[in-house]
Amino acid sequence: MSSGHAALADAFLATPAWERAALLGAGYEVLGRRPRWLGPVVTAVLGAYREPPADRPRELAAFVAALGRVPFRARVAVRRAVPTRVVRMRWDTPRLDDLAALAEFLEVDGDHLDWYADRREINRLAADGALRHYRYTWLATRLIEAPKPRLRTLQRRLLDEVLGRIPVHPAAHGFVPGRDVRTFTAVHLGKSTVVRLDLSAFFASMTVSRVYGLFRGAGYPEPVAHTLAALCTTRTPPDVVRDAPSFLLAAQLRQPHLPQGAPSSPALANLIAFRLDRRLAGLADRFGADYSRYADDLAFSGAFDAPRLVAAATDVVVDEGFRVHPMKTRIRGRADRQQLAGLVVNEHAAVPRTEYDLLRAMLHTAARDGLAAANRAGHPDFRAYLAGRIAWVGRDHPSRAAKLARLFTALP
Repeated sequence: MSSGHAALADAFLATPAWERAALLGAGYEVLGRRPRWLGPVVTAVLGAYREPPADRPRELAAFVAALGRVPFRARVAVRRAVPTRVVRMRWDTPRLDDLAALAEFLEVDGDHLDWYADRREINRLAADGALRHYRYTWLATRLIEAPKPRLRTLQRRLLDEVLGRIPVHPAAHGFVPGRDVRTFTAVHLGKSTVVRLDLSAFFASMTVSRVYGLFRGAGYPEPVAHTLAALCTTRTPPDVVRDAPSFLLAAQLRQPHLPQGAPSSPALANLIAFRLDRRLAGLADRFGADYSRYADDLAFSGAFDAPRLVAAATDVVVDEGFRVHPMKTRIRGRADRQQLAGLVVNEHAAVPRTEYDLLRAMLHTAARDGLAAANRAGHPDFRAYLAGRIAWVGRDHPSRAAKLARLFTALP
C-alpha cells in the first residue's frame, strides 16, 4: 500500500456525499488529472461499501491497493486530511471519534498521549529506568510488569469507563465484579470427575493485535483503537527479557503484549478470551460436563471420558492462540483430592487441611517469638497478611475460623 492509495481513500472519505460523482471529483482533485482507471476504482469502492467507512481509513486504503488498478507510485497533487469518526458503538462505552477526543477523555494533551502510547519505543529501549513506563520483577517463571503511577491512572480509567462496560462470558470468574474463586468452583462441587488445565504465559500470549481487534470490535476508529491498544500493551526491554526462564516466553515478551501487573490487563484478557470460553463451554456441553475459567485455570467436571475431553480442549486452546501447560493438567476422581484454585471441591469448597495447619503453626510462632520472627517471607504488613489468610482459610469452616481468630488475638 502506497501513499497514493491512502490519499485516494482519504479523499473519498472527505466527500460530502457517498456517491459516484462526488468520489470521482475528489479523486480528480487529489491526483491532479483524470486517469481512466479511477472510474472502475470508484465503482468497486461503492460496491464494497454502501456507507463511507469513516472509522476505517486504513482498511479502505488497503482495499483500494488490493484492486491492483492504482499505480503503486501514483502521483498525488493534493492531500486531504480527513478526521475519523465512530460509525456505530457495540456497547455503552464512551464515544471517541479521534485522537483529540481520546486525549480529552484521558485528560492529557497530544504529546503526553503519544508518550504513554510509546510509539517511538522509548520505554523498551531506554537504559535509564526513569524513562520507562513499567517496573519489572521476576517471580519464578512469571514477570510482573507494573506500570508507573501516571500510566496506571490512565489504564485504570480505561478499565472503569471502557472495559468494565463490555460483557464477559458467563464462564469467566477471575477479576470479574461479583464473581470470585468460590463462584468459579461452585459448579464443580461433588462431581465424579474434575479436570483442571492451565494456560501457559496467559498474559504474555495476548498480543497487541488481539487488543486492537477488541477495541475495533467495540466500535472505535482505527487510530483510536491503535492508541488504546498501545496504552494497554508493552514490549519488555531486552535486559529484562534476558532473565526469562524459556526461549518461548522471551519471544512473547519481546512482542507487544498485555503486561501482568497493569490494572487493565485482567479485564482485557477476559474479553479477548471470550471466544475461547464460548468454544470450551460448547465442548463441555457435548461431553455432558460443566466448564468455568479463573484467569488461566480451566476447569471441567462431571461424568465423561476425561482423556478425550482433555485432548479436544487442548485442540481448542491451541486453535485460539493459547497453550496448555502439560505438566499442570490434572484429572481427579471422587476418591482423589479434587482441587481447584486452592480449594478442595470433593463435597464443598474448602481450603486444604495442610494450609490450615501451616497457618496455625505460623500464628503459634508469631505468638511465641514475635511477628518479625514468624515473617519469613518478608511481608510488609505481616499482621494484615495474617488477618487476610485467616479470613480465607476460615471462610467456610467456622470451627477453624474460631481457633485461628483466638490465636490471632493472642499476638503481641
